[in-house]
Amino acid sequence: LAEAMALVFAVMFLFLQNVRYTLIPTIVVPVALLGTCGALLLAGFSINVLTMFGMVLAIGILVDDAIVVVENVERIMNEEGLPPKEATAKAMDQITGAIIGITLVLVAVFIPMAFFPGSVGVIYRQFAVSMATSIAFSALLALTLTPALCATFLKPVEKGHGHAKGGFFGWFNRRFAAGTGAYRSGVGAILRRPVRALLVYAALLAALGWGYLRMPSSFLPVEDQGYVIVDLQTPPESATGRTLDVVKRVEQHFAGEPGVDNQTLLLGYGFSGQGQNAALAFIGLKPWGERGPNDGAEAITARANAVLGGLPDAIAMSLAPPAIDALGNSSGFSFRLQDKGQQGYAALAAARDQLLAAASRSPILQGVYVEGLPTAPQVELLIDREKANALGVSFSDINDTLSTSLGSAYVNDFPNRARMQRVIVQAEADRRMKAEDLLDLNVRNAKGQMVPLQSFARLQWTMGPAQVVGFNGYPSIKFGGSAAPGYASGDAMAEMERLAAKLPAGFDFAWTGQSLQEKLSGSQAVYLLALSLFCVFLCLAALYESWSIPLAVLLVVPTGVVGAVFAMLARDMPNDVYFKVGLITVIGLTAKNAILIIEVAKDLVAQGRSVHEAALEACGLRFRPIVMTSFAFILGVVPLAIATGASMNSQRTIGTGVLGGMITATVLAVFATPLFYALIARAAGGRSARPAAEAARPRADAPGRGAPAA
Repeated sequence: LAEAMALVFAVMFLFLQNVRYTLIPTIVVPVALLGTCGALLLAGFSINVLTMFGMVLAIGILVDDAIVVVENVERIMNEEGLPPKEATAKAMDQITGAIIGITLVLVAVFIPMAFFPGSVGVIYRQFAVSMATSIAFSALLALTLTPALCATFLKPVEKGHGHAKGGFFGWFNRRFAAGTGAYRSGVGAILRRPVRALLVYAALLAALGWGYLRMPSSFLPVEDQGYVIVDLQTPPESATGRTLDVVKRVEQHFAGEPGVDNQTLLLGYGFSGQGQNAALAFIGLKPWGERGPNDGAEAITARANAVLGGLPDAIAMSLAPPAIDALGNSSGFSFRLQDKGQQGYAALAAARDQLLAAASRSPILQGVYVEGLPTAPQVELLIDREKANALGVSFSDINDTLSTSLGSAYVNDFPNRARMQRVIVQAEADRRMKAEDLLDLNVRNAKGQMVPLQSFARLQWTMGPAQVVGFNGYPSIKFGGSAAPGYASGDAMAEMERLAAKLPAGFDFAWTGQSLQEKLSGSQAVYLLALSLFCVFLCLAALYESWSIPLAVLLVVPTGVVGAVFAMLARDMPNDVYFKVGLITVIGLTAKNAILIIEVAKDLVAQGRSVHEAALEACGLRFRPIVMTSFAFILGVVPLAIATGASMNSQRTIGTGVLGGMITATVLAVFATPLFYALIARAAGGRSARPAAEAARPRADAPGRGAPAA
């Protein structure tokens, strides 16, 4: 927040070149953010990564309205020599409509995000509330506090007075004036030859479609959360001592990592299940500032997997925690193989082995494993029912004896030294170490006599599943894994679906955890963008009572989207939830720049100018505030795009998309806006193609006035 504020202040001072002018938009920002915090409190949200992202993004937007007001007041004072109060009143008459239009568009573009369901909807909702409330407060302050500050805080200037005639500011003003002239010339050339510009626009749309389809998909970036997880599993017949030896080797490896702060290791429990051959470790890392560049969670995990993969008597894997708690056990995908044909455990195990073998050969996947205990030796107790009945032993008595001896049974409480203690019955440890110890147990029959178990039962060793897993009512096997370097989670999910399609008939798959949310977010993205654009269209249509102006604004939107897409491709970043939030932000800001030009052009046409003249003059009048507000926003998100430390991947994702989108929106939209406005205004009716005063005069060659009809 502080870095964004400093950069925005620097941009405003560069263009306004006066401390008083610069302080006014700067004062607006904390007031608007304070109002945003109050709205978040009323909505029941907290200060977290998502709401803070929204506030940092909003900083560049918050100063936009104030900059537009201050810049217009400064221009009128300079050109007409009016005192601050009168200049402010005139400036507000000119731009109040534009500020209202900008606010409606920016709020409308975020509103659909607040109504999406599921885990993705929770993320969207926090962005939507923080952004929409910030923008609403910004507009309120631009219509109240900012003009009041301009009228009282600014000093009168002489007509034609410039900020600086020499030095750096003088050089900057001359260069910017030359750039504005070149820009107007370029717009004039485009308006005279629109076909060429439309061909370039068509090529831009084709490039946008090509780039968007090439973007890999993902749900959320994998972040360094300050700890990693190690899931460990020894062979199924392993005793606890054997598992403990492997755990000590894992502990020894992480003790040598300079970025590790502490370790917590659990025996008998893991992601695969519970048993003497399972273990789980939580490796706590040092704070980000105390770790070196090669001691991030991703690097520590990679080094650990290289070592753990060489353990001869265990399967161990270091994993990053999931991006959202309770959505899976770790980062990566969560895949479920289902036996919908009811072919039995043997066929399901064969399909599991086939899928694992195919995944191990795929260059897109890495670390694919089964989240479950493997097939293990089991002791089957075969009971001769006839002998048991003859001896008066029931199955419930046999079950109670086994449960009490191998497990335990609570009997009662007894007082001991003023304390109540429990009486728990269980066989001694040395009497339940071997399978044969089962046959030495005695069962009480119906007459109260003790009958040896071996008199009517025998043992048999078999192999069977250590656990039976169901998913959506079908027998299933859980798979976990991740994408190989250079691939996104969406690529890995598509590869798993392709491999699963090659399995025998009767087997199907399903996604769960964050993989399911990724699927849902990807399928909903098109509807989200379409709904945002539709809301923008409806707001503009209601505001201007016209379909042509909203259409001209929406046609400019792809000029910003193309920059966001190719910026992500350049940094090899996926299309995830944060990118979609950034994309919606770019849509709103691109529309904002278009409204600033079209609002002025519309008023000039109403005053009697031709569409061509109005578009040219509107471009010249609005070029400086557009460039100033756009660069303020661009530099405001630079700290996100180059972030390091905690949540840096999320910050880089959202910052990169918005940064790239605003750069192209600033460079391309200022040319596309007058083009589409002129084309659509002419197509909407011939009256707008020539001055209103000229249209009102009767033509000399009109039929019935002495000239032949055409």
